[in-house]
Amino acid sequence: MPRIGAHVDQDDPLAHARARDAEVAQFFLGDPQGWKGPVIGDKTREIRDSDVDVYIHAPYVINVATANNRIRIPSRKLLGSNLAAAAELGAKGLIVHGGHVGAGDDPQKGFDNWRKVFERLEEHEVPVLIENTAGGGNAMARRLERIARLWDALDGFDVGFCLDTCHAHAAGEELADVVERIMAITGRIDLIHCNDSRDAAGSGADRHANLGAGQIDTELILSICRSAGAPIVVETPFEGQAEDISLLRKSL
Repeated sequence: MPRIGAHVDQDDPLAHARARDAEVAQFFLGDPQGWKGPVIGDKTREIRDSDVDVYIHAPYVINVATANNRIRIPSRKLLGSNLAAAAELGAKGLIVHGGHVGAGDDPQKGFDNWRKVFERLEEHEVPVLIENTAGGGNAMARRLERIARLWDALDGFDVGFCLDTCHAHAAGEELADVVERIMAITGRIDLIHCNDSRDAAGSGADRHANLGAGQIDTELILSICRSAGAPIVVETPFEGQAEDISLLRKSL
């Protein structure tokens, strides 16, 4: 049975995990839409010595793929500071979105920029887990063919993968065999973001729903979780997370 938990608020992640009977807690260490560095509060620090596994989600603003220096350089810095903070909390991984290049830019530039991140990254204790994304024609990690090109660019580096079920659905990927196809590319799935979707397949919309309340067949989501065999985090609306975790425990 994989360890199962939820994305929780950063104000008191251990208390939120306990309230959901979660074995895993994922949270931000600051404003997910801001450029300020991570902050570890006293309540946050309590989770380090608990029996709850920690995953840190990097801010959404990070885009190391872009050719825009004013975004790419601060993105690298913010990624590095979040890695250091995640290590301080004994985190199992730092989740970061694949980012995108500008309209009209060659996608290969984005893949090359990702490689430069790992070439220049100081030695770090916490794995970087790149997450597939829901939309954007210029995204580095929306469709599997782009993820394959990204992994080719990162050959030789120890890079992890986070599979988000809502994002894969929104990207238009066939979910029935998505685990097998991803494993053929990355060789690993380190974490599952187990989310239903409020929108139709291929919509490109990143709007999560509690399990059974969206557009993805629940049994299909469960099948993905069984096949991946990785720790699971629900990023669903807070009020239904305890029920989502309970459903997963009963069904896997």
